[in-house]
Amino acid sequence: MPRYKAIIAYDGTNFNGFQAQPNGRTVQEEIEKTLKKMNNGQTITIFGSGRTDAGVHASGQVIHFDYPEKRDLEKMRFALDTQTPEDIAVKSVEVVPDTFHARYHAIGKTYEFRVDIGKPRSPFRRFYASYYPYPLDLGKIESALKDLLGTHDFTSFCASGSSVDDKIRTIHEASMRVNETGDELIFTFKGDGFLYKMIRILVGTLLKIGNNRLEADAIPEIIAGKDRNLAGPTAHPEGLYLVEVSYD
Repeated sequence: MPRYKAIIAYDGTNFNGFQAQPNGRTVQEEIEKTLKKMNNGQTITIFGSGRTDAGVHASGQVIHFDYPEKRDLEKMRFALDTQTPEDIAVKSVEVVPDTFHARYHAIGKTYEFRVDIGKPRSPFRRFYASYYPYPLDLGKIESALKDLLGTHDFTSFCASGSSVDDKIRTIHEASMRVNETGDELIFTFKGDGFLYKMIRILVGTLLKIGNNRLEADAIPEIIAGKDRNLAGPTAHPEGLYLVEVSYD
């Protein structure tokens, strides 16, 4: 059977995450429902590059699935795009070797995290940016971001509940910019992979540094401590976006 790779986007607001589960609506379940209709009622399982939690968005999630026949790629993309719910979009579809795996062959991921710092907060961003109403020293955040670069054991930035033993990851980019109107921060993190809730804990820690509740040079000590209690709080999920997944 041909194997297809698709790049999808979704608004995570009304999803209990990407991965299918017994209770709650998920991205995987909705796409599999559509594929089942397209495949004369026969079940097709999709595999994602990774899970996203409830409320988390994606503009570049990657999935793969096996389909019993070769179809015109644009027709397949269009069928998936128009028959899935409105909070899912299918951006591209291609045929890949049957050895390709969306999760196991990924060599890197890029995430963005958006923080609404406006006063007052924007009601239009409430599902798409985490709100932070307190004073921030952006210079301290910029300084702290540099300490995240490189290969480290990120145990301190991993939430409990992770089944992964190896907590060593490499971060290639950790940056922040302010939008044109000065009321939103956009963090970008690129790395070879990220731990459970790692980005959200990184952002929570950086905001705590910016609010002068942690020292600007605290990151190396937090990393060395390998203790989740040393890092800051977990930022809210609505600010997080999976932007891109990289492959060889």
